[in-house]
Amino acid sequence: MKVIIAFLANTIANFVIGLLVAKFLGPEEYGRFALAFAIGVVVQTALFEWVRLSATRFYSERTRENEPVIRSTLDASFVYVTIGLVVVTALYAFLGPTLDFDNTLILLALLTSVANGVFDYATALLRARFQDRLYGRLILVKNALALALTGGGAFFFHSAGVAMAGGVLSLVGAVLTARASLRDSGASPREARLYMARALFAYSAPIVAANMLYQAVPLAGRSFVASVHGFAETGQFSLAFDLGLRAISALGSALDVLLFQIAVAAHDEHGPDRAREQIARNMSIVIALLMPACVGTFLVMPSIERLIVPEQFRGPFGHYLSLLLPGLFALAVIQFAINPVFQIAKETRPLIYAAIVAVVSGLLLMIVLPRGVDASSFALAQCGAYIAALGAVLVFAARTEPIWPRIRDLLGSTVATGAMTAAIWPMRSFSPGFLTLLLEVAVGVLVFAVLTLIFDTAGLRGLVLARLRPILARA
Repeated sequence: MKVIIAFLANTIANFVIGLLVAKFLGPEEYGRFALAFAIGVVVQTALFEWVRLSATRFYSERTRENEPVIRSTLDASFVYVTIGLVVVTALYAFLGPTLDFDNTLILLALLTSVANGVFDYATALLRARFQDRLYGRLILVKNALALALTGGGAFFFHSAGVAMAGGVLSLVGAVLTARASLRDSGASPREARLYMARALFAYSAPIVAANMLYQAVPLAGRSFVASVHGFAETGQFSLAFDLGLRAISALGSALDVLLFQIAVAAHDEHGPDRAREQIARNMSIVIALLMPACVGTFLVMPSIERLIVPEQFRGPFGHYLSLLLPGLFALAVIQFAINPVFQIAKETRPLIYAAIVAVVSGLLLMIVLPRGVDASSFALAQCGAYIAALGAVLVFAARTEPIWPRIRDLLGSTVATGAMTAAIWPMRSFSPGFLTLLLEVAVGVLVFAVLTLIFDTAGLRGLVLARLRPILARA
C-alpha cells in the first residue's frame, strides 16, 4: 500500500506542477514546452526504457544477492547508452542543421530524456526490491525540487527552456540524494556481460518499440496542430492530453507496480500457470478501477475546469479531454492490463504489431477526418488510434491462450460504472465548483464501491474485508 500512496502523491504533485507551468507560461509558450517534452519522452523511451523494464522484470532482492551480473549489466548499459547520446547530441549541436523549432529546446529535450531515464531506472530498482520507504522518499525529493525549479522557472522567466532545465535539475538532484541506497556492493562494471545485455534487450525491445510508437502518435498530433493551428492551440490541445494521460496512467501505474510484481513473484515461486491466473485477476482489478476513473472524469469536467484549470485554458481543455478520454482508457488497458500477458510469457513481439496499428490508424484519421477551426479532428484521430490498438492487442493476446478475467467481473464493473453515471448525471446541471465536485465524487464513489462490494468484482470484497478485520478487532 505504501508504494501506491507514493504513486498517488506523485500524481498529485505532477498534476499541480503541470498546471502551474501551463498557467505561468501561457498557451503559446506551453505549446513549445509540450512539444519539446514530447520529443524528450520519445528519445527516453527509445534509448533508456529497456533498462527500466529489464530491472522491473529481472532484478530483485534474490538476484541482487545471487546474480550481481544482472545489476552490473544494467548499470553498464545505462552508462554506455548515455555516452552515446551525449556524443550524438554534441555532434548535432556543432554540425546539425538549424530547424524551425528552437534548437535550444531540442537540446534540453535530449537532456530531459537522460534525466528521466536515470530517475525511472532508480525508482524501478527500488520497486523491484519492495523498498517502499526509499521509493517514497525519492518521489518526495523530486517533487519538491520540481515545484521549486520547474514551477519557479516558469513563474519568474515565463520560458519553456528555463522550465525544462528546472525539470532536469530536479530529476538529477533527487537521484543524487539516494545514490547510497541505490548502490549494490556486488555490482561492478567489470562484472557486466554482453550476453546478458543482449538477453535483457531482447526481452524489452518489443515493449520499447511499442511504447515509442504509442508516444509517436501524440508527438505527430502536436506537430500537425502546431503547423495547422499554431503553438497557442498546441498548448491548449497538449495540456488536455498531458494531464488526462498523467492522471489515468498514474492510477494504472500505481496498480501495475504492485500487481505485476505479485505476478512475477507467483511465476518465480509457483510457475507460469499461477502467474497467468494472477494476471487475469490483475486485469479485472485494473479495468474495475480505470473504467469509473475515466467516466467519472468526464462527468465532473465542469467543476475540474472551474477549480484547477488555468483560466486561459478553460473551455478547450474540457472539450479536448472529453474527446480523448476513450482513447486514454484504451491505452491504459493496453499498458496495464494486457501487456503483462506478454511480459510474463516473455513473448513481447506482438506488442509492436499492435502499436503499428495505432500509428497507421492515427495517421490515416489525421488525414481523412475533416479539419475545423480547432484541433478536434486531431483529438479524435489520437483517440481512434488507441482504440484500434486495443482491438489489435486483444487479438494477439488471444493467440497466447491466456486466462481471461471472469465475465461476471467485467459485467460488475460495467454495471457499477453505469449506476455511478446515473447518480452523478443530474448534478451536471449544478453550478460548477468545489461543493459540486465534492458531492459528485462522494456520490459516485459510494455508488460504485457499494455495487463493487455486492458483486465482489475481482475479489475486491475479500481484500477489503481482510483489511477491515484487524481494525474492527482492535476497536
